[in-house]
Amino acid sequence: MKKVKRRTYSIIIPIALILVGLVVYLVKLTLSGGQWVLFPSNQNVFHQGILAVGTVYDRNGDILAAASDDGMTYSDSEAVRRATLHVVGDPYNNIYTGALRQFSDQLIGYNLVNGTYSASGKGGSVTLTIDSALNVAALNALGSYKGCVAVYNYETGEILCNVSTPTYDPANVPEISDDDSQYDGVYLNRLFSSTFTPGSTFKLVTTAAAIETLPDAYDRTYTCTGSTVVDGNTVTCTGNHGTVTLEDALAVSCNVYFAELSLDLGGDTLALYANQMGLLTAQDVDGITTKAGNFVSSADGSAQLAWSGIGQYEDLVNPCAMMTLMGAIANGGEPVAPHLLKSTGVSGALKSVTGTKTSDALLSSSTASALKSLMRNNVLSNYGESAFPGLQICAKSGTAEVGEGKADTAWFVGFLNDTENPLAFVVVVEEGGSGVRTAGAIANTVLQAAVSSD
Repeated sequence: MKKVKRRTYSIIIPIALILVGLVVYLVKLTLSGGQWVLFPSNQNVFHQGILAVGTVYDRNGDILAAASDDGMTYSDSEAVRRATLHVVGDPYNNIYTGALRQFSDQLIGYNLVNGTYSASGKGGSVTLTIDSALNVAALNALGSYKGCVAVYNYETGEILCNVSTPTYDPANVPEISDDDSQYDGVYLNRLFSSTFTPGSTFKLVTTAAAIETLPDAYDRTYTCTGSTVVDGNTVTCTGNHGTVTLEDALAVSCNVYFAELSLDLGGDTLALYANQMGLLTAQDVDGITTKAGNFVSSADGSAQLAWSGIGQYEDLVNPCAMMTLMGAIANGGEPVAPHLLKSTGVSGALKSVTGTKTSDALLSSSTASALKSLMRNNVLSNYGESAFPGLQICAKSGTAEVGEGKADTAWFVGFLNDTENPLAFVVVVEEGGSGVRTAGAIANTVLQAAVSSD
């Protein structure tokens, strides 16, 4: 009898251990299977450490990257390869925001039931929202400048254009050393991963704060004689504007007016509105976390507060956050989250991805309407309608001083007040000088291409 018990135990115990091990394995497979698949040693997915499955398309079905026996191949057009580098990614995953890295699960086509299954054996597909031809137009417009250009549909959230420079050809990767100024920041998608001194584009925040907190905001005047002294420091202006109202001051971007206005508003109020309008928080774009902005609530009456209210001092803004704010103003205060994924699929089974309005409005509808009118007036009374022919554009320029012997950073942001072309945009040009002349001209070129392609 004892022998029977011992034999029974000798059978039951191994079976129990096997079952326990199987349960542990299944739990780990469920939680970590996707990560196991991504190990570079997985020869079913990688070739010499380079992802070798999946296909990336632009919104028009043009191939941007595709699997091959030797790894990943790119578009036949060098211009397209350079223009889409930061949204597609490089072969070695140095660019964190690239689709080859961010959407590798979809490209591999992994799931718990079938593993890395696909009928072709080449993984899944990812269709991006970008238009590769529009990206090429933006890259050409940027020329030799470093910076970024982005355009998105503020009703659907689709990012149609996302170009960051400097760039290179991923099919012929150059040798890049750490001290090579030509490729400074080349692995950063400046739309998502950088912040810049916003310059006068930040005056939209100061304007919104004034509209909502000062009962006489529209009638309040300050006199500009070319400069003003705050706490022993001189705040200079680009001109001698005389006595101006809020509308006129925003149109001519009067530093004196907005410095004085900032002192009346106070640092805590400006910090509150910068945060409320989404310029200080990170965004999530299909799993890509954008860089958060910065605003220091300086002491009331200080020169630092005066400078920060006009977009200088320690102000920093992420271009994607600014673009989203432009879309929110166009949408009556409600932002639509930008996204890059249009559809994903394995073996032809496509899943569409659509943008949604975020839970919180960035502005009241009345304030958004007021900013829209003021931004339209900027174009009509200062920038010139002829500089943007055929475009119902509402905009704000910015020329940000960055110091260190560098030329100013040029900004141009806004949107089209056009139901057929609901487009918001941001252009940032490092050492570009004038916001209107440099960044504004680039914006016009890209927007004309975007409108004509519809």
